[in-house]
Amino acid sequence: MLNAIRPVRSLLISIFILMAGGGFMPTLVSVRLEAAGTGAAVIGLVASAYFAGLTLGSLRAATVIRRVGHIRAFAFFVSLLSASTLAYALYQSAGLWGALRLVDGFCIAGVYICLESWLNDRATPEQRGSVLAAYMVALYAGQGIGQFLLNLSGDSPGRPFLLASILLSLAVLPVTMTRASSPVLGDYQALSIRSLYVASPLGMVGAALAGVVLGAFYGLGAVLAQRIGLDLAATAAFMSAVILGGVTLQWPLGWLSDHFDRRAVILGVFAGTAGVALGIVLMGAPGAPLLLLGGAFGGLSFALYPLCVAHTNDRLTAQERVGASAGLVLVYSAGAAAGPLLGAASMSALGSAGLFLFIAVCAALAVAFGLWRLTARPSPPGELQQAYQPLPHTTPMSAGLDPLSSDNP
Repeated sequence: MLNAIRPVRSLLISIFILMAGGGFMPTLVSVRLEAAGTGAAVIGLVASAYFAGLTLGSLRAATVIRRVGHIRAFAFFVSLLSASTLAYALYQSAGLWGALRLVDGFCIAGVYICLESWLNDRATPEQRGSVLAAYMVALYAGQGIGQFLLNLSGDSPGRPFLLASILLSLAVLPVTMTRASSPVLGDYQALSIRSLYVASPLGMVGAALAGVVLGAFYGLGAVLAQRIGLDLAATAAFMSAVILGGVTLQWPLGWLSDHFDRRAVILGVFAGTAGVALGIVLMGAPGAPLLLLGGAFGGLSFALYPLCVAHTNDRLTAQERVGASAGLVLVYSAGAAAGPLLGAASMSALGSAGLFLFIAVCAALAVAFGLWRLTARPSPPGELQQAYQPLPHTTPMSAGLDPLSSDNP
């Protein structure tokens, strides 16, 4: 594995530093707005702006990269993201912060496309699995560790924003100093929503509901933590437990999906997500059990999107898979943009328990839909089922790191 990641180590270092600096921003923004007395609906709207920017960036950021190249585009996106992060410290306003979150989402999408397309170009077919694994570890480890920057506010409310901006600025250095040549960004065309649904109804609907679930959590999970009595340190630990748990269970669940009916595994993971969400509602208090439930929630919910991608790929040729991934990313992003709004409405109606009750309902709806699909279409034969590959919730470019993406149909 070391031989596989050595040529791309500068890219992996950059994504780790960048996520350490920017990965805790959803938590920080939600906590600050909650402390200022902002309603859940407005916090949800601010969170949705980020996912709207992420969707826009997935569609448009490639134009910037093709125009100026990967290194300049990466520097552009990260510099704008660093400036946006500093702007939060100037003035606290839900309207301003919503606009900044939109910019953040666009920039993060551009960063993902830069790095993932570059990793695709540098990795040989035999190395793709190792490179993808290293990329996911760097991404989620940075995001999980970055949560603890919440604890550094002290008597200076602007300090976390300053530290985040410093880390984001440092993330530019490994990429701009690399001697590796940047690749030519290829074209990809998303499959239409209709084509996606025809190919895999459960894959498309599951990806959308996975987006709703994770969008609601990322947007409002920190708000829930504050409302049930967690201080900043405990909130950071809870959010970090969810993120790191999300990495831990992807491989075991993927193994199960390779050896059993993948649709049944997807339904089991959605059912487990619903059960853990209800467990968090019943727990409703700080403590070690809440961290364990948070880790279990992350482990199950983070696996939903790659499981849905794998199930969709079971019914497609190799040539169709990147286009399908592009379509699924857009479906997931649309769901993630809706999640904070719907989760906030549930919290407004039901109190702090409303967030995970809403998540449980979404997961239960996916189970009901999946049970219907089990009776509507048989599973593909075992020999046609593609091997599971963990995937981050980023851009269509990450699909190219799947070793199966270049297989013959």
